[in-house]
Amino acid sequence: MQTPHALAALAALAQESRLAIFRLLVQTGPEGLAASKIAERLAIAPSSLSFHLKELSHAQLVTARQEGRFIIYAARMDSMNALVGFLTDNCCGGAPC
Repeated sequence: MQTPHALAALAALAQESRLAIFRLLVQTGPEGLAASKIAERLAIAPSSLSFHLKELSHAQLVTARQEGRFIIYAARMDSMNALVGFLTDNCCGGAPC
């Protein structure tokens, strides 16, 4: 992961609602959740949820897929793992932690 992408991901997660959305999607796993279910579980207004999902999507932290008339959102585990790897890449100066 390059620094600009890491900064975009961290900036997207540095907001309470977006962090809650991302954590819920991580807990849900690859099957994801419909936007309406995310709004219901986190008590976020649909208009606000749309904005937050767009920000997470632009940061490449979530994916969206159409299933019938619903849009299903899921966390991008590859991006999450890359971000954690970026943050811990030089951990402990190479010594085992």
